[in-house]
Order: sequence, then structure tokens, then C-alpha cells
Amino acid sequence: MDVFDELLQGVRGKGAVFGRSMLWPPWSLRFTDGAYLTMCMPLRGAGWIVPEGGEPLRVEAGDAAIVRGPAPFVFTDEPANGTGPGGGSGPDSGSGEHVREVRWRRGQDMADAPGGDPELDSPTVLLVATYDVRTEVPQRLLRALPPALVVSDDEDCSPLRDYLEARMGGRRPGDQIVLDRLLDWMLVCTLRDWFDRPEADPPGWYGALGDEVAGPALRAMHEDPAHPWTTAELASRAGVSRTTLAKRFTELVGDGPVAYLTEWRMTLAADLLTRPELTVAAVARRVGYADAFGFSAAFKRLRGESPSAYRREAVASEAVG
Repeated sequence: MDVFDELLQGVRGKGAVFGRSMLWPPWSLRFTDGAYLTMCMPLRGAGWIVPEGGEPLRVEAGDAAIVRGPAPFVFTDEPANGTGPGGGSGPDSGSGEHVREVRWRRGQDMADAPGGDPELDSPTVLLVATYDVRTEVPQRLLRALPPALVVSDDEDCSPLRDYLEARMGGRRPGDQIVLDRLLDWMLVCTLRDWFDRPEADPPGWYGALGDEVAGPALRAMHEDPAHPWTTAELASRAGVSRTTLAKRFTELVGDGPVAYLTEWRMTLAADLLTRPELTVAAVARRVGYADAFGFSAAFKRLRGESPSAYRREAVASEAVG
């Protein structure tokens, strides 16, 4: 498993909306459910993503748009339909009967939007998936995303899109899980294509994965984060000196190998602390610390709170959510 795969393991569709919605102009959908990520894919027709406080983005059939929450946004047939009397682009400023607020529930299909003449207007067919990503590991990648992005279709994702549409509306046992996983695949495909685009701003470690010096060290730390890695041992993986590794790694990633390893261990620990069956000492051992004291000191230094305090807040947040 590479680093990209590992970071996206926690991104899962959980009964997101799977259904074809016939949207006759004029129409606007205001998304207010606070999802961490929302993916919109017009299967036919087109529309505009209007993020809160951002510029409208055109989304054509075959494109995939990803909006990073939890701020609301509008998907509309015309950008003016997502703006208020003062010309602002905030989703809450839209008005008119064609503006419909959307709060998704598990397994809910979208109803047909009102308005339009079927004889005169062509409908937009929209597929939407929402993702509630609370774990720390995938957020290392997802925080690098802009508020909204659009990726044009290519040969990698188009067969998956066609198969996904063909499976919608099925009534066989397990269809919800099948669609969940298909949309997970579509999301990963879209994110991979986005980070390969010149306008993307991926985190430093993403580019370092393909580097002949930093890449082997980075992959070694992710394969076995609990190992007592030293700069010398990591340098041997790349066949270079400690000085060469430290310089190249810092140039690409922004931190030295040891500092990166510590931060990655604390990210893993943050997710492990949400598991009630694991003691703080058990979490410490899983991320390479011999005792809870040294681990707690490192966690508080990087996270600003003790592991126990983090666990209490995480449990309380999960109960509210």
C-alpha cells in the first residue's frame, strides 16, 4: 500500500445519495448538511458550483466537482440563481421558489426539481455523494484541497461512471454497499487526477513520493511507523548519505525525516485514541514509543493537549455527531 492509498483509507461513502435527479431549469440546490466532502457529477446537462464566498465553477456532463465543507454551497443552472439581491455569492442568499435546500439522509434519492417545460428544456441529471471524514489520517490529504474543484473526465474514470449509472436504481440485496464502494472509487480517481494537474497545490510529501532520494525514506516510515528509524537508517534505504537525505527531504517535504516521522506518528495516534479498547500506553506502543510518558509529551507538544484530553473531546464530538 502506498502513502496515497493509506491516507484515503478513511474516506468512505456512508449511505450517500445515490439517484438520478431530473433538474428542469430554472433550478438551484442549496446544500446545507455540513458534509466534509461533497461530490457532484452531472450525468447529463451541466451546472455551476457556487461555494460560499467563492467564484462559480462550471461543471459539465462527465466532469466531477468536489466541494470541501462544512460550509454550504449551491449547485445551480445559472450563477445568478445562487446570488442574492446584493450580488453576493453566498449560498444562503439565494431566493425564489426554484431554490431548494438539500439535507441528505441515508439512502435518500433526490426528487425532481420543479419548473421547466419537458417539451422545451433539457434536464440536468445529477448524482451527488457526501462524505463525513472525521479521522485525522485522510484529512492530511484532504486539507490540501481548495474549497471547490472540478476535474474533467478522462479515460481512467469514464468507464466507472458509466457502470455507476447503470447500477443506480437497483433493488438487489447489498446494492447500497456496492454503490458506496463505487463512489469511493470514483472519489479516489477524481482526487488522483486533481493532484496530477498543474493548478493543484499538493502537499510536499506528495511530490516527494516519486523522488529517488526522499521517496524510499518516506515509504519506509509509512510502512512501519513504529520502527525506531534514524536518519542514517533511512538514508541507507535510498543509498545516500545522512546529509544528502536530510537536505533533500527537507527541501521537498518541509520538515526533516525525524520531524516528519514524529508528526505522522501523532496523526496515527490521534485516530487510535478514538478507540476505547486501547489504553494510552497501548497507543504509544503502536506508534513507536516505549512508554506512555514519552508519547504523551510528544503528543502534547505537537497537538497542544494531552492524549487523554484529546480522547475525551473526540468521544464527545462523536456522541454529538
